[in-house]
Amino acid sequence: MRANPGKKKADEVIRFFEKHLTHTKGKYAKQKFILAPWQRTIIRDLFGTLRPDGSRQYATAYVEIPKKNGKSELAAGIALFCLLCDEEAGAEVYSAAATREQAGIVFRVAAQMVRNDPELSDICRIIDSTKTILVRDDPNCFYKAISADAGTQDGINPSCVVFDELHRQKTRDLWDVLTYGSDTRRQPLTFAITTAGIIGESPVCEQQHSYAESILKGVFKDPTFYPVIYGLDEKEDWTLEANWYKANPALGDFLPVLKVRDACEKAKRLPAEQNSFRRLRLNQWTSQETRWIPLAEWEECAAPFNPDDLVGKECIAGLDLSTTKDITALALLFPVGDEIFVIPHFWIPEHELYERSVRDAVPYDFWVKQELIHTTPGNIIDYSFIRKKINDLADVYSIQEIAHDPWNATQIALDLAGDGFAMVPIRQGFISMSAPSKELERLVMGRKLRHGGHPVLRWMLDCASIIQDATGNIKPVKPDRRQSSKRIDGIVATVIGLARIIARDNRASIYEDHGIEIIG
Repeated sequence: MRANPGKKKADEVIRFFEKHLTHTKGKYAKQKFILAPWQRTIIRDLFGTLRPDGSRQYATAYVEIPKKNGKSELAAGIALFCLLCDEEAGAEVYSAAATREQAGIVFRVAAQMVRNDPELSDICRIIDSTKTILVRDDPNCFYKAISADAGTQDGINPSCVVFDELHRQKTRDLWDVLTYGSDTRRQPLTFAITTAGIIGESPVCEQQHSYAESILKGVFKDPTFYPVIYGLDEKEDWTLEANWYKANPALGDFLPVLKVRDACEKAKRLPAEQNSFRRLRLNQWTSQETRWIPLAEWEECAAPFNPDDLVGKECIAGLDLSTTKDITALALLFPVGDEIFVIPHFWIPEHELYERSVRDAVPYDFWVKQELIHTTPGNIIDYSFIRKKINDLADVYSIQEIAHDPWNATQIALDLAGDGFAMVPIRQGFISMSAPSKELERLVMGRKLRHGGHPVLRWMLDCASIIQDATGNIKPVKPDRRQSSKRIDGIVATVIGLARIIARDNRASIYEDHGIEIIG
């Protein structure tokens, strides 16, 4: 029987860890690095999943796990293997972090691992002052720790990059330099390992976390991206000790339960400690916002339907106009019996579409090829294309009104009104958005919304958060476009369309209560 090349490669990596590497701190210092089950799974998946040509399938690994579960040791071991055993000519391996101090953590672990093994000590030369490990027989092969605060890092050609605590990166500059710099490598690897971050404070980590979650949920498929997230879901009880094991695979092993228990008790007593406990010990991203409709509930409304069955039927349109370079969304809402059918349309500028897809880690280019998103020429949204499409749709469906956010919509609203459409402004405040937002919740939970599983709308729902005012009004939150690649425009368009359906239903019920028949 022919040996499985992927298993053979993974076995090679595991042998390297367990033969040459040691733990470096605490009671396990200088003991052989016997991989924990969760670590072994990552190594087998990452190094044992191969393309037909024998190279690694995964180019990026995103591993999110709470503190004190052995992140630094695993990262250092991967860096050393890729330096010494990856069969990469002129290997350049970097461990990257936000600050010099943080960058030194993985380097010191890797350096001590080398010092603890006679064979590795003979092969390598350690330069502590520059946080560098050189391969004695090949001066072109080296491992180096670098940080975001060390100035420009242009001109490098990484074969492997280990990002430690990615959530601390305040900008994406270092990430972009290191990931884009490896294009000429046969099988480059970016291994990011981090605890959860604070929403809005780390755009690159938040984007990678969101992308990893989407792949794990099945929203996207990306055979080059390997996602691992250990943590509690938002609604799981963070005070329940049994839940802690889900987030901490080392709990009860080299992470003492007593330490987590003490931290939890402190968080119970001091509310200011709760976010830190949830984030650092249970890997929950924290903010003042909360995620909105669970994707599992949304999926229950995804049964396909034939848009041709809605030809000629009355509908309300919700139009959410973007800034000139972002997504514009139109949602056609068809009340049929006690259900609402949704047909969404999206527009995006065609300029640098592929680059934007890569930068945001969102498959805009794929969706355009599938005709799930329309493009307009140039680098800004051309509203004339949207106007034409709406007029074309009016030849197919009976559009009764177009609800729109008046912000940034003056000219197209006037143009569409001139075309004969009833334009109704809906401002995106709590008072105007709360009732239709709650109606969307009701429709989804009652399985009365029919969206057909549209992939773009599905992604936007998964991006959507909700905020609440003091009186209980709610509204969806638009992500900060400067710090996030998330978009919710299709959800907003759906909500403002629902605002008009509610208003029309209320008006109809008034007439019905007075025994007045509506004609026409």
